[in-house]
Amino acid sequence: MSVKFDPNNVVIKLCMSGMNLAASGNIEDATTMFHKAWHESTDDYERFIAAYHLARQQKSITDKLKWMETSLQRALNINDDNVKSAYPTLYLNIAKCYEELCDSDNAKRNYELSNSYKGAPSDEGPFYHGTKADLQVGDLLTAGGNSNYKPELKMNHIYFTANANGAGLAAALAKGEARERVYIIEPTGEFENDPNVTDKKFPGNLTRSYR
Repeated sequence: MSVKFDPNNVVIKLCMSGMNLAASGNIEDATTMFHKAWHESTDDYERFIAAYHLARQQKSITDKLKWMETSLQRALNINDDNVKSAYPTLYLNIAKCYEELCDSDNAKRNYELSNSYKGAPSDEGPFYHGTKADLQVGDLLTAGGNSNYKPELKMNHIYFTANANGAGLAAALAKGEARERVYIIEPTGEFENDPNVTDKKFPGNLTRSYR
């Protein structure tokens, strides 16, 4: 199964609304929103995301563990490389729950599983880079240029994504009056998950953003 992160997906939009409510301190309404996301989920991908956010809102460690394990099971059902980026986070959270419950054996097992899934991304692309810069075929992108979003900021990395829509959004948000452009690019070396989005709002790197 191949799945793509879609910010216009109903369940993802509900989870985004829930995160905004939680960030403003409205935990009760946030939890209600995440429950709505769970009940409106129609497949394992949506349930994996909704359950993860429900787990994060639980006050009881037992309830948190239940929802985190539900999220993991739904993710395992999908068996998709994109979703596998969430495995380390899910196993880590489960391990911490068992640790708080004084179950050292299950905590150790899940910590080991979390570590076993860590490593360089296995995404094979194709990859896209969104910008307003006018590039030519064969141009080499190098770090040290100005940020698309903050011209005063020098970038230490080249950022790209395997999600064409994400690259389009990056181009639209880039500073300047030039035409928005999305280029197909090819990494010339190793790359890593973009830490600015990985495990921030959603588990793993569902947006397939790299640097």
